[in-house]
Amino acid sequence: MKFLTYTHAGENHLGAATEAGTIVNLGALLRQALGAQAPIPSDVAGLIEAGPALLEPARRCLEDVASHAAHRAPADARVIAPIPRPHKNVFCVGRNYRLHIIEGNLAAKRDPNDFPKAAEFFSKPWTTVIGTGEAIRRHAKHTRLLDYEIELGIVIGKGGTDIPRETALDHVFGYTIINDVTARDLQKRHGQWFKGKGLDTTCPMGPWVVHRSAVPDAQALNMELDVNGEVRQRANTQDMLFDVPAIIEQLSAGLTLHPGDVIATGTPSGVGFAMTPMRCLEPGDVVRARIDGLGELVNHVVD
Repeated sequence: MKFLTYTHAGENHLGAATEAGTIVNLGALLRQALGAQAPIPSDVAGLIEAGPALLEPARRCLEDVASHAAHRAPADARVIAPIPRPHKNVFCVGRNYRLHIIEGNLAAKRDPNDFPKAAEFFSKPWTTVIGTGEAIRRHAKHTRLLDYEIELGIVIGKGGTDIPRETALDHVFGYTIINDVTARDLQKRHGQWFKGKGLDTTCPMGPWVVHRSAVPDAQALNMELDVNGEVRQRANTQDMLFDVPAIIEQLSAGLTLHPGDVIATGTPSGVGFAMTPMRCLEPGDVVRARIDGLGELVNHVVD
């Protein structure tokens, strides 16, 4: 099940991508199935917050292929971020792929084998979130080195605190693609990561959230990012230093996670700042991020 949010005529709608590649109005399907008085969410966050009581009817609706044609999304509908405005900042993990850690250490003239002993967390404000097809602002007034980072995104389905590793995956609703766009010079100048990671439009997300039932192993997903067709990053999620259960266990220690929370899990090697010479994103660039089974997240850079 691939759940998404689209906008049409100024309103957001809950949708889904079908196996045939079309987008259907899942909200309309649910209203038909549950009755006109049933509260129907307008985005994926609302579906998650409604819990299993709405997820099961959604599954049945998506299995009813005959009804899809009557409830297809309008041709001019635009897919946006599946969770357009998270209730919290997007949680992020830094330095979580071994080769990326090594390339970062070398670029900073540190011991290349200086690996984190625990997950390094930071966050991105909701004002960073955009969807596929939307523009990443270059922010040339504020940064000289805007970089890209493909990441697997975890979407929390069941909240909790002090979640043990053994049951961590029970708290996952699904997975999405995130591009953790980063102003490297601001990251260095401010001595921490929030400012360099927090510029508007620097958290492309989507195109949808794939339910975890359709992702047999989140640690076996190929991922790839290209800029203008040139592959810059290529890896597999098995290369994570801290896997999905470890991330949830460490992040939830003394900190309550809620349904709809989003966690970006770190990026592999191949980022622009580690190249010689460094290569930053510039207006006109097109960035494509792909992860097995999760689709393709496409964004362009503008002034």
